[in-house]
Amino acid sequence: MPPRLAIGDYSKSFITDIPADLQSGQALQFKQTILTFPDEAVYIYSFKESRMIYAHGWEEILGYRDDEINMLTIVSITSPEYAPFSNELNDKALMFIQSKTEELEKYSFTIELKKIHKNGKAIPIISKVGVFSSEMGRVTAIIGRSQINHSLKFGNVMRYAAYGPDKSEFEEELNKQLFKYYAISQKEKEALSLVAKGYSFKEIANYYNVSQSAIEKRIIPMYKRFNVKSLTHLISFSYDNHILP
Repeated sequence: MPPRLAIGDYSKSFITDIPADLQSGQALQFKQTILTFPDEAVYIYSFKESRMIYAHGWEEILGYRDDEINMLTIVSITSPEYAPFSNELNDKALMFIQSKTEELEKYSFTIELKKIHKNGKAIPIISKVGVFSSEMGRVTAIIGRSQINHSLKFGNVMRYAAYGPDKSEFEEELNKQLFKYYAISQKEKEALSLVAKGYSFKEIANYYNVSQSAIEKRIIPMYKRFNVKSLTHLISFSYDNHILP
């Protein structure tokens, strides 16, 4: 039996430490066509070429030159308290997307975390990773955007969201795999915010046009995950940990 992979090893097995050749024709084309916002950096990583093929804005937000930053570095500089969750999210998201063959470019996920600047300082980041290109039902490249957001307030709970044609299946699969972490999906957060405003499960179900049991399945598992005893306790915990504003 082959040895069991450590957390993060699955996704790391697909990436390298080779930076982008920013003088290549495709990199120069990307520079003209891919826009970035202030305090935002972007990369494109090619699985076909096993290297970064574009990078822009990394020195401004994390201290690494665009011709220096590489995929392995981006993964490795996650702050220690977020690294296990981030690594497993990368693994499970990649596994999920690799199980799909259609509309791949519509899949992405976001995560709020801290990255370690080259100078050693922790930087609050909203990171979004999505499928950039595919061929014959297989992902060939991903695009990642990391943006500094100093307004982020971090508690003990990791916050993420999944997007795509099978968004619900994507989030449910991630929730099942990431249950041992203090984590919450965007879908769970949205339902919880309505609970905090005083809406009943039935009213929330009507709002989302789903069954009441579907809403209960979003809320009730959080009791055990966050070790709370009641709905009131869950709401209080959510405010204390900046899940809810």
